[in-house]
Amino acid sequence: MSKIDETDFQHPSEREFARLLDFYGIPWEYEPRTFPLEYNEDGSLRSAFSPDFYLPEQDLYVELTTQSPRLNRLKNKKIRRLRELYPDINVKLLNRRDIRSLAIKYDLPDPSVVNTEEGHPRDRS
Repeated sequence: MSKIDETDFQHPSEREFARLLDFYGIPWEYEPRTFPLEYNEDGSLRSAFSPDFYLPEQDLYVELTTQSPRLNRLKNKKIRRLRELYPDINVKLLNRRDIRSLAIKYDLPDPSVVNTEEGHPRDRS
């Protein structure tokens, strides 16, 4: 069984991105770390961000979004906050257009057309 088959991806775009990484021999980890972003007054966690992928050889976190641009506000806000709190963390957001371009370039299914209004289940909260 491959690493892709063993991973419970939240969205088809993540599976296709993992296939692309595997094809090029790029090591990856799926949602390996959660970054606390905001706490309540009582110290409990209010907001956190778990990027979709970590590429250890590049020391890069990658977040994919297939949401329409008007629904990306929350995700962009979280990435800005992550960069403020963790300036040494490298993170790249690939949006729907980026994912579609990769699908076309590498002859992959275009997962960006699936579930675009709802986006990632984690982003609806």
